[in-house]
Amino acid sequence: MIYTFYDDLPSDFLDNTTSVAIDTETMGLLPYRDRLCLAQFSKGNEDAYLIKFNDYGNAKNIRYLLTNNKILKIFHYARFDIMMLYKYLGVMTENIYCTKIASKLVRTYTSKHSLLNLCKDLLNIEISKEETCTDWGAKELTQEQKEYAANDVLYLHKIKEKLDEMLIRENRVDLANSCFEFLKTRVMLDLLTNEQYDIFSHGA
Repeated sequence: MIYTFYDDLPSDFLDNTTSVAIDTETMGLLPYRDRLCLAQFSKGNEDAYLIKFNDYGNAKNIRYLLTNNKILKIFHYARFDIMMLYKYLGVMTENIYCTKIASKLVRTYTSKHSLLNLCKDLLNIEISKEETCTDWGAKELTQEQKEYAANDVLYLHKIKEKLDEMLIRENRVDLANSCFEFLKTRVMLDLLTNEQYDIFSHGA
């Protein structure tokens, strides 16, 4: 089921929750220009909760979820999502898992690490990305947008399970965890420099 709410998750969403898959949709990919429009959440079942933002100040349950270190937050390309959540909700996400990072650490036999590829390669599930470039700032979401947004979180728990097996097999669990923890620092650097300057690069 796909549920749509405005500004915040229902309070009972957090009941008996140990891990949540999260994604965001924005007006574009530049954090200093493009606003956060939507956040999607799933607890690993067949339900997706879509939160359309009108007033960022009302998202108290989302803020609690993001900062609760006892609840694992699973993203695909967490670097962008937690940056946008921090910029617009004012809190840094704790206890992060990124399926893109995990994939790049263990699926070194391929250069394809998109969510579409992970769904296909690890779960044998085909998802559509046709709604990627669409107006997420519109007052009402289309059914196609809702289904697209839901797909971005519905499979992340299962993908994580597959990647965890590979991380253990390749002895890269500790390395992955270090990368996940560093994401918070990476986000602050991105916001400081608008992603235009990499202090780790060789250049001057």
